Amino acid sequence: MADTSQRILRLLSLLGTGRAWPGADLAEALGTSPRSLRRDIDRLRELGYAVESLRGPGGHYRLAAGRAVPPLLLEDDEVVAATLGLRIVAGGPGGVEGVEESAERALAKLGQVLPSRPARRAEALGAAVEPERRSWPGVRPDVLTALGEAVAAGHWVRFLHRGRDGEERRRRADPYRLVMSGRRWYLYAWDRDAEGWRTFRLDRVGEVVPARAPFVPREMPGGEPGEGLAARLERDFREGGAGHAVSVLFDAPAREVAARITRVDGDLVQVGADRARYTARVDSFEWIAVVLALTGLPFTVEGPEEFARRTAALADLLRRSVDPALRGPRPADPRP
Repeated sequence: MADTSQRILRLLSLLGTGRAWPGADLAEALGTSPRSLRRDIDRLRELGYAVESLRGPGGHYRLAAGRAVPPLLLEDDEVVAATLGLRIVAGGPGGVEGVEESAERALAKLGQVLPSRPARRAEALGAAVEPERRSWPGVRPDVLTALGEAVAAGHWVRFLHRGRDGEERRRRADPYRLVMSGRRWYLYAWDRDAEGWRTFRLDRVGEVVPARAPFVPREMPGGEPGEGLAARLERDFREGGAGHAVSVLFDAPAREVAARITRVDGDLVQVGADRARYTARVDSFEWIAVVLALTGLPFTVEGPEEFARRTAALADLLRRSVDPALRGPRPADPRP
Protein backbone atom coordinates (compact mmCIF):
# COMPACT_ATOMS: atom_id res chain seq x y z
CA MET A 1 0.00 0.00 0.00
CA ALA A 2 2.17 2.79 -1.34
CA ASP A 3 0.05 5.87 -0.52
CA THR A 4 0.83 6.95 3.06
CA SER A 5 -2.52 8.66 3.69
CA GLN A 6 -4.43 5.64 2.42
CA ARG A 7 -2.31 3.34 4.54
CA ILE A 8 -2.91 5.38 7.69
CA LEU A 9 -6.66 5.34 7.08
CA ARG A 10 -6.46 1.57 6.67
CA LEU A 11 -4.41 1.36 9.88
CA LEU A 12 -7.08 3.34 11.74
CA SER A 13 -9.75 1.04 10.36
CA LEU A 14 -7.92 -2.08 11.57
CA LEU A 15 -7.22 -0.64 15.01
CA GLY A 16 -10.84 0.48 15.21
CA THR A 17 -11.97 -3.15 15.35
CA GLY A 18 -10.93 -3.15 19.01
CA ARG A 19 -8.64 -6.15 18.77
CA ALA A 20 -5.00 -6.22 19.84
CA TRP A 21 -2.79 -6.56 16.75
CA PRO A 22 0.66 -8.18 16.86
CA GLY A 23 3.05 -5.92 14.94
CA ALA A 24 3.86 -8.56 12.33
CA ASP A 25 0.15 -9.22 11.61
CA LEU A 26 -0.59 -5.52 11.34
CA ALA A 27 2.32 -4.89 8.97
CA GLU A 28 1.25 -7.85 6.81
CA ALA A 29 -2.35 -6.62 6.67
CA LEU A 30 -1.10 -3.20 5.52
CA GLY A 31 1.46 -4.60 3.09
CA THR A 32 4.25 -2.59 4.69
CA SER A 33 7.41 -3.11 6.73
CA PRO A 34 7.59 -3.12 10.55
CA ARG A 35 9.65 0.08 10.35
CA SER A 36 7.02 1.89 8.26
CA LEU A 37 4.35 0.60 10.61
CA ARG A 38 6.10 2.17 13.60
CA ARG A 39 6.29 5.51 11.73
CA ASP A 40 2.58 5.33 10.93
CA ILE A 41 1.77 4.58 14.58
CA ASP A 42 3.78 7.67 15.58
CA ARG A 43 1.82 9.78 13.08
CA LEU A 44 -1.46 8.59 14.58
CA ARG A 45 -0.24 9.54 18.05
CA GLU A 46 0.73 12.99 16.78
CA LEU A 47 -2.84 13.36 15.48
CA GLY A 48 -4.19 12.61 18.96
CA TYR A 49 -5.03 8.90 18.72
CA ALA A 50 -4.01 7.00 21.85
CA VAL A 51 -2.40 3.89 20.38
CA GLU A 52 -1.14 1.53 23.06
CA SER A 53 1.83 -0.71 22.36
CA LEU A 54 3.31 -3.64 24.24
CA ARG A 55 6.76 -4.93 23.34
CA GLY A 56 8.22 -8.39 23.74
CA PRO A 57 6.43 -11.78 23.58
CA GLY A 58 2.72 -11.19 23.20
CA GLY A 59 3.39 -7.62 22.09
CA HIS A 60 0.69 -5.79 20.22
CA TYR A 61 -0.84 -2.48 19.13
CA ARG A 62 -4.38 -1.34 19.92
CA LEU A 63 -6.41 1.80 20.46
CA ALA A 64 -6.83 2.79 24.10
CA ALA A 65 -10.20 1.91 25.63
CA GLY A 66 -12.81 4.61 25.10
CA ARG A 67 -11.17 5.99 21.97
CA ALA A 68 -13.32 5.51 18.86
CA VAL A 69 -12.43 5.91 15.23
CA PRO A 70 -14.48 8.72 13.61
CA PRO A 71 -17.34 7.17 11.64
CA LEU A 72 -16.28 8.87 8.39
CA LEU A 73 -13.19 6.65 8.21
CA LEU A 74 -14.93 3.89 6.30
CA GLU A 75 -13.38 2.03 3.40
CA ASP A 76 -15.37 1.42 0.22
CA ASP A 77 -16.40 -2.12 1.13
CA GLU A 78 -17.39 -0.94 4.61
CA VAL A 79 -19.59 1.77 3.07
CA VAL A 80 -21.34 -0.90 1.01
CA ALA A 81 -21.83 -3.17 4.04
CA ALA A 82 -23.15 -0.36 6.26
CA THR A 83 -25.50 0.98 3.58
CA LEU A 84 -26.94 -2.43 2.70
CA GLY A 85 -27.37 -3.37 6.35
CA LEU A 86 -29.25 -0.18 7.20
CA ARG A 87 -31.34 -0.36 4.01
CA ILE A 88 -32.42 -3.91 4.75
CA VAL A 89 -33.32 -3.03 8.35
CA ALA A 90 -35.25 0.01 7.11
CA GLY A 91 -37.32 -2.34 4.96
CA GLY A 92 -38.33 -4.40 7.95
CA PRO A 93 -37.35 -8.00 7.07
CA GLY A 94 -34.73 -7.93 9.83
CA GLY A 95 -37.56 -8.93 12.11
CA VAL A 96 -37.21 -6.14 14.71
CA GLU A 97 -40.25 -3.95 15.32
CA GLY A 98 -40.09 -0.17 15.23
CA VAL A 99 -36.51 0.24 13.95
CA GLU A 100 -37.34 1.12 10.35
CA GLU A 101 -37.42 4.88 10.96
CA SER A 102 -34.25 4.70 13.09
CA ALA A 103 -32.45 2.89 10.27
CA GLU A 104 -33.56 5.55 7.77
CA ARG A 105 -32.22 8.30 10.05
CA ALA A 106 -28.93 6.46 10.53
CA LEU A 107 -28.61 6.01 6.76
CA ALA A 108 -29.13 9.75 6.25
CA LYS A 109 -26.52 10.58 8.93
CA LEU A 110 -24.06 8.19 7.31
CA GLY A 111 -24.29 10.18 4.10
CA GLN A 112 -23.69 13.43 6.00
CA VAL A 113 -20.45 12.37 7.71
CA LEU A 114 -18.83 10.51 4.81
CA PRO A 115 -16.51 12.23 2.34
CA SER A 116 -18.18 13.19 -0.95
CA ARG A 117 -17.21 10.14 -3.05
CA PRO A 118 -18.28 7.39 -0.60
CA ALA A 119 -21.31 9.53 0.37
CA ARG A 120 -22.46 9.51 -3.26
CA ARG A 121 -21.92 5.76 -3.40
CA ALA A 122 -23.95 5.22 -0.23
CA GLU A 123 -26.76 7.47 -1.48
CA ALA A 124 -26.89 5.71 -4.86
CA LEU A 125 -26.87 2.24 -3.32
CA GLY A 126 -29.49 3.16 -0.73
CA ALA A 127 -31.81 4.55 -3.40
CA ALA A 128 -31.33 1.56 -5.71
CA VAL A 129 -32.02 -1.21 -3.17
CA GLU A 130 -35.65 -2.09 -2.43
CA PRO A 131 -35.73 -4.70 0.36
CA GLU A 132 -38.62 -7.04 0.97
CA ARG A 133 -41.05 -5.63 3.50
CA ARG A 134 -41.73 -7.57 6.67
CA SER A 135 -45.09 -9.31 6.88
CA TRP A 136 -45.00 -11.18 10.19
CA PRO A 137 -44.77 -9.43 13.56
CA GLY A 138 -41.18 -8.86 14.65
CA VAL A 139 -39.30 -8.95 17.94
CA ARG A 140 -39.40 -5.91 20.20
CA PRO A 141 -36.07 -4.00 20.35
CA ASP A 142 -36.06 -4.02 24.17
CA VAL A 143 -36.43 -7.82 24.17
CA LEU A 144 -33.57 -8.24 21.70
CA THR A 145 -31.37 -5.84 23.65
CA ALA A 146 -32.07 -7.36 27.06
CA LEU A 147 -31.42 -10.90 25.85
CA GLY A 148 -28.32 -9.84 23.92
CA GLU A 149 -26.85 -8.25 27.04
CA ALA A 150 -27.68 -11.36 29.07
CA VAL A 151 -25.93 -13.58 26.49
CA ALA A 152 -22.84 -11.35 26.57
CA ALA A 153 -22.77 -11.24 30.39
CA GLY A 154 -23.53 -14.94 30.85
CA HIS A 155 -26.52 -14.17 33.12
CA TRP A 156 -29.72 -16.20 33.26
CA VAL A 157 -33.06 -14.50 32.63
CA ARG A 158 -36.77 -14.65 33.34
CA PHE A 159 -39.24 -13.80 30.60
CA LEU A 160 -42.87 -14.08 29.55
CA HIS A 161 -43.37 -16.48 26.64
CA ARG A 162 -46.51 -17.20 24.59
CA GLY A 163 -46.73 -20.84 23.55
CA ARG A 164 -48.32 -22.32 20.45
CA ASP A 165 -51.56 -22.71 22.38
CA GLY A 166 -51.68 -18.95 22.92
CA GLU A 167 -51.11 -19.21 26.68
CA GLU A 168 -48.45 -16.98 28.28
CA ARG A 169 -46.10 -18.56 30.80
CA ARG A 170 -43.17 -17.38 32.89
CA ARG A 171 -39.92 -19.01 31.77
CA ARG A 172 -36.45 -19.20 33.27
CA ALA A 173 -33.52 -19.85 30.96
CA ASP A 174 -29.75 -19.65 30.51
CA PRO A 175 -29.38 -17.73 27.21
CA TYR A 176 -26.59 -18.89 24.88
CA ARG A 177 -27.22 -17.38 21.44
CA LEU A 178 -29.60 -15.13 19.51
CA VAL A 179 -30.16 -16.63 16.07
CA MET A 180 -31.95 -15.31 13.00
CA SER A 181 -33.35 -18.08 10.83
CA GLY A 182 -36.05 -17.93 8.18
CA ARG A 183 -36.60 -14.17 8.80
CA ARG A 184 -37.35 -14.79 12.48
CA TRP A 185 -35.31 -14.28 15.64
CA TYR A 186 -34.84 -17.13 18.12
CA LEU A 187 -33.24 -17.55 21.52
CA TYR A 188 -31.25 -20.75 21.93
CA ALA A 189 -31.15 -21.44 25.64
CA TRP A 190 -31.09 -24.00 28.42
CA ASP A 191 -34.63 -24.14 29.82
CA ARG A 192 -34.30 -24.22 33.60
CA ASP A 193 -37.85 -25.47 34.09
CA ALA A 194 -37.79 -28.26 31.50
CA GLU A 195 -34.07 -28.95 32.15
CA GLY A 196 -33.19 -29.17 28.48
CA TRP A 197 -32.11 -27.20 25.42
CA ARG A 198 -34.85 -25.21 23.77
CA THR A 199 -35.42 -22.65 21.03
CA PHE A 200 -37.78 -19.74 21.84
CA ARG A 201 -39.26 -17.56 19.11
CA LEU A 202 -38.58 -13.97 20.13
CA ASP A 203 -41.75 -12.51 18.60
CA ARG A 204 -43.54 -14.58 21.28
CA VAL A 205 -41.39 -13.21 24.11
CA GLY A 206 -42.73 -10.34 26.19
CA GLU A 207 -41.19 -8.85 29.31
CA VAL A 208 -37.57 -9.88 29.96
CA VAL A 209 -36.19 -9.63 33.51
CA PRO A 210 -32.41 -10.17 33.79
CA ALA A 211 -31.45 -12.09 36.91
CA ARG A 212 -28.08 -10.30 37.10
CA ALA A 213 -26.60 -13.61 38.22
CA PRO A 214 -24.27 -15.87 36.23
CA PHE A 215 -25.14 -19.40 35.15
CA VAL A 216 -22.79 -22.36 34.86
CA PRO A 217 -22.02 -22.72 31.12
CA ARG A 218 -22.89 -26.01 29.44
CA GLU A 219 -21.47 -27.40 26.24
CA MET A 220 -23.97 -26.87 23.44
CA PRO A 221 -25.08 -29.98 21.56
CA GLY A 222 -23.10 -30.56 18.38
CA GLY A 223 -24.44 -30.59 14.84
CA GLU A 224 -22.92 -31.54 11.51
CA PRO A 225 -19.16 -30.83 11.15
CA GLY A 226 -18.63 -27.16 10.35
CA GLU A 227 -22.33 -26.38 10.71
CA GLY A 228 -23.27 -23.10 12.39
CA LEU A 229 -26.06 -22.83 14.94
CA ALA A 230 -28.42 -21.02 12.53
CA ALA A 231 -27.97 -23.72 9.87
CA ARG A 232 -28.47 -26.45 12.45
CA LEU A 233 -31.67 -24.92 13.79
CA GLU A 234 -33.02 -24.52 10.26
CA ARG A 235 -32.25 -28.18 9.56
CA ASP A 236 -33.88 -29.25 12.84
CA PHE A 237 -36.99 -27.22 12.04
CA ARG A 238 -37.17 -28.77 8.59
CA GLU A 239 -36.57 -32.36 9.69
CA GLY A 240 -38.74 -32.11 12.79
CA GLY A 241 -41.55 -30.24 11.09
CA ALA A 242 -44.89 -31.47 9.91
CA GLY A 243 -45.14 -33.83 7.00
CA HIS A 244 -47.04 -31.89 4.29
CA ALA A 245 -45.85 -28.83 2.38
CA VAL A 246 -48.59 -26.54 1.04
CA SER A 247 -48.59 -23.40 -1.10
CA VAL A 248 -51.44 -20.97 -1.80
CA LEU A 249 -51.66 -17.64 -3.61
CA PHE A 250 -53.83 -14.98 -1.93
CA ASP A 251 -55.53 -12.26 -3.97
CA ALA A 252 -54.59 -9.71 -1.31
CA PRO A 253 -51.48 -7.83 -0.12
CA ALA A 254 -49.18 -9.66 2.31
CA ARG A 255 -49.90 -7.22 5.13
CA GLU A 256 -53.63 -7.86 4.90
CA VAL A 257 -53.07 -11.63 4.88
CA ALA A 258 -50.74 -11.36 7.88
CA ALA A 259 -53.36 -9.36 9.79
CA ARG A 260 -56.06 -11.99 9.21
CA ILE A 261 -54.34 -15.36 9.29
CA THR A 262 -54.05 -17.09 12.67
CA ARG A 263 -51.16 -19.37 11.71
CA VAL A 264 -47.80 -17.57 11.44
CA ASP A 265 -45.40 -20.51 11.27
CA GLY A 266 -45.08 -20.44 7.48
CA ASP A 267 -43.58 -18.00 4.99
CA LEU A 268 -45.54 -15.10 3.53
CA VAL A 269 -44.11 -13.27 0.51
CA GLN A 270 -45.52 -10.33 -1.45
CA VAL A 271 -46.10 -11.22 -5.12
CA GLY A 272 -46.90 -8.15 -7.17
CA ALA A 273 -48.98 -5.26 -5.86
CA ASP A 274 -52.03 -7.15 -4.56
CA ARG A 275 -51.04 -10.79 -4.24
CA ALA A 276 -49.16 -12.82 -1.64
CA ARG A 277 -47.87 -16.38 -1.53
CA TYR A 278 -48.16 -18.39 1.70
CA THR A 279 -46.19 -21.63 2.16
CA ALA A 280 -46.04 -23.90 5.19
CA ARG A 281 -45.60 -27.43 6.43
CA VAL A 282 -48.67 -28.90 8.14
CA ASP A 283 -50.00 -32.06 9.76
CA SER A 284 -53.47 -31.83 8.22
CA PHE A 285 -54.60 -30.58 4.81
CA GLU A 286 -58.17 -30.08 6.09
CA TRP A 287 -57.02 -28.09 9.10
CA ILE A 288 -54.91 -25.65 7.08
CA ALA A 289 -57.73 -25.30 4.53
CA VAL A 290 -60.03 -24.13 7.33
CA VAL A 291 -57.37 -21.76 8.69
CA LEU A 292 -56.92 -20.20 5.25
CA ALA A 293 -60.66 -19.95 4.64
CA LEU A 294 -61.16 -18.14 7.96
CA THR A 295 -59.11 -15.23 6.65
CA GLY A 296 -62.10 -14.34 4.46
CA LEU A 297 -59.71 -13.62 1.59
CA PRO A 298 -59.80 -15.30 -1.84
CA PHE A 299 -56.91 -17.65 -2.54
CA THR A 300 -55.80 -20.27 -5.04
CA VAL A 301 -54.30 -23.62 -4.02
CA GLU A 302 -50.98 -24.00 -5.86
CA GLY A 303 -50.05 -27.39 -4.51
CA PRO A 304 -49.73 -30.15 -3.85
CA GLU A 305 -52.49 -31.88 -5.82
CA GLU A 306 -53.57 -33.81 -2.73
CA PHE A 307 -54.11 -30.56 -0.85
CA ALA A 308 -56.28 -29.23 -3.70
CA ARG A 309 -58.32 -32.43 -3.71
CA ARG A 310 -58.85 -32.40 0.05
CA THR A 311 -59.80 -28.70 -0.01
CA ALA A 312 -62.38 -29.31 -2.75
CA ALA A 313 -63.84 -32.27 -0.81
CA LEU A 314 -64.06 -30.15 2.34
CA ALA A 315 -65.74 -27.31 0.41
CA ASP A 316 -68.28 -29.78 -0.99
CA LEU A 317 -69.01 -31.13 2.49
CA LEU A 318 -69.57 -27.60 3.83
CA ARG A 319 -71.94 -26.74 0.96
CA ARG A 320 -73.95 -29.91 1.62
CA SER A 321 -74.20 -29.03 5.30
CA VAL A 322 -76.15 -25.82 4.58
CA ASP A 323 -78.10 -26.77 1.44
CA PRO A 324 -80.36 -29.85 1.78
CA ALA A 325 -80.90 -29.89 -1.99
CA LEU A 326 -77.26 -30.85 -2.45
CA ARG A 327 -77.43 -33.76 -0.04
CA GLY A 328 -77.14 -37.20 -1.50
CA PRO A 329 -75.07 -40.27 -0.83
CA ARG A 330 -72.31 -39.69 1.65
CA PRO A 331 -69.16 -38.67 -0.28
CA ALA A 332 -66.14 -40.93 -0.16
CA ASP A 333 -63.48 -40.23 2.44
CA PRO A 334 -60.83 -38.12 0.62
CA ARG A 335 -58.07 -39.50 2.80
CA PRO A 336 -56.10 -42.49 1.49
